[in-house]
Amino acid sequence: MIPPRDPSPLARTISGFLLVAILCLIFADLAISTGDPWREFGLLMTGFVTPDFYQADSLFLAVAYTMAFAFLGVAIGNVTGFGLALVFHYRLVRVGCAFIRAIHELFWALIFLQMFGLSPLTGILAIAIPYAGIIAKVYAEILEEADQRPLSAVPVGTGKASTFMFVRLPDSWAHFRTYSMYRLECGLRSSAVLGFIGLPTLGFHLETAFKEGLYSEVSALLILFYLIIASMRVWMKKTLLPIYLIGAATILPWGVAFSWANIIRFLTEDVIPYPIRNGGDNMMAALTDWVSMLLIDQILPGTLATIQLTMIALVVTGMVTLIFFPMISPLLFRRNARMGGHIFLVILRSTPEYILAFVFLNLWGPSMLPAIVALSLHNAAIIGHLVGRFTETLQLRRDAVKGLNRYFYEVVPRIYRPMLALLFYRWEVILRETAILGILGIATLGFYVDSAFADLRFDRAMFLILVTALLNICVDTISRNIRSRLRLHTTLEER
Repeated sequence: MIPPRDPSPLARTISGFLLVAILCLIFADLAISTGDPWREFGLLMTGFVTPDFYQADSLFLAVAYTMAFAFLGVAIGNVTGFGLALVFHYRLVRVGCAFIRAIHELFWALIFLQMFGLSPLTGILAIAIPYAGIIAKVYAEILEEADQRPLSAVPVGTGKASTFMFVRLPDSWAHFRTYSMYRLECGLRSSAVLGFIGLPTLGFHLETAFKEGLYSEVSALLILFYLIIASMRVWMKKTLLPIYLIGAATILPWGVAFSWANIIRFLTEDVIPYPIRNGGDNMMAALTDWVSMLLIDQILPGTLATIQLTMIALVVTGMVTLIFFPMISPLLFRRNARMGGHIFLVILRSTPEYILAFVFLNLWGPSMLPAIVALSLHNAAIIGHLVGRFTETLQLRRDAVKGLNRYFYEVVPRIYRPMLALLFYRWEVILRETAILGILGIATLGFYVDSAFADLRFDRAMFLILVTALLNICVDTISRNIRSRLRLHTTLEER
């Protein structure tokens, strides 16, 4: 009798994730609490097919502000990230970059909002700082994985600066440029979301229009946003970049004043834990009680909810990806049929998870369901797009089977490992987004962070943000270890 074969490490890992997701799903709050969600959905769809562009001045100004914040934030992040990439081999730099990129742009915005108010600095720095950490990591990987053979032709005695400028940099420049374009697209999404905390970007107008039931105006805003994203390759020319940056710096409302005294007080007093700030003989005991209270009342429930939502969304994302990628795969559909799939995926991946969750939250009420659907659709669209492009490189035999048999037996086995690599790569991204969805009322860590800011308990807010960052770093580390152990690799273009 042949003994049963032990499951492979990949099979065990996937089974473990599925089991955890199922357990999380059992205890998840998936209730729909709105009175008539279908009626609201009908009104929403009616608004989407009847966009209202009559508020042209406010709409186009919102778009202009959204682009301005994105341009300046990404530009500063790019320059800073490039500089950090050159010294990324130092542990302190790597740890620092991991920390700043682990904090979501909305959390950075909430921090800077206390210092600079609604000044443009709040939005620019909220994008620039985490993007600098992300870009530093990716650029360092690009330089590390670049072709090393040209270095052998460098004459002996050539300086490091000359070698870098004339040998290493030209070889990596195309990757830098491609990734910068992708990061600008991300910056546009981040900039739009910053409107939900009061900055004058698309998110501000979207939230207002939704609350007033002006779905036609919502449709107009989203259409303009999609057109900007879809046409980036047309209007984003390197020769026009200086003009865009000057225009962005000019158009933003710099008249908003802020107080240096408030900034100093925030950094030296407000963010210091209350027991330390208060002092006294029993400071350590009071600090222990303060941390224990936060741990029991907010950190533990917030962390559990964040992990619960993340694990469900991660697994559902993988399942939805298997549905999405065939829409644009030349191995499964003809060109005309793929056009609709491309448009569908562009819309989903261009819409930030936060905005998708906000839409579903208005339809279904506060629960984990809107967040799960939003996270899964957005990330599955991104991964599905990349996997669909990957299938363009696959060569099948001429007598390969057709239809569902081709999908299950020819295509899926070939894309399975690359898809899992992308899925694990985005695990930490999904966690970051899960945390900030708490601002919408879902009880993740972001819910407690937002509540602390609303109550002016800045010390609690900063402590909770620190916990969120550490959680992100832990998940990122686990993800990298899993990908390394299972030999799942992503290409530079997929980052």
